[in-house]
Amino acid sequence: MGQIVLGVGDYGASNTPGDDVKTFALGSCVSVIFLDPKTRTVGMAHVALPDSSINKAKATEKPGYFADTAVPALLALMTKFGCHPRGKGIVVKLCGGANVMDTNDTFQIGKRNALAIKKILWSYGMGAVSEDLGKNYSRTVSISVSAGQITLSSPGKPNWQL
Repeated sequence: MGQIVLGVGDYGASNTPGDDVKTFALGSCVSVIFLDPKTRTVGMAHVALPDSSINKAKATEKPGYFADTAVPALLALMTKFGCHPRGKGIVVKLCGGANVMDTNDTFQIGKRNALAIKKILWSYGMGAVSEDLGKNYSRTVSISVSAGQITLSSPGKPNWQL
């Protein structure tokens, strides 16, 4: 029974019963969550920015940081657990993408992250079945491998499921 904690730009996966995969304080960042019912594997990436072209070195060092490199990296990791390399059968969920610092909605990083992730997912023939995106509050996300359950929390709010 363990916990895989992901920071900004990290990605991870597990199919060990009792494990949790967790990331804290998604503001404008978006969490891409993969659940494979066939292999009972869960995976998540904590994506900070939409496009790796602004920093190729960082994309190589930390592919989970950018939407266009996080999805392929997470799929490659899930493949090591027996999942389909193009994501066939994987359930996708998204959360985060809030507007917490940009009160004038000038940069729209959260929206841009979510759209970039959706575009990459579509290129694989995948799409989110559920999402909790936007608003003006951060989210902490935890996935239980045993239950396949996604729990979100935010300061001052009761926990909720995705």
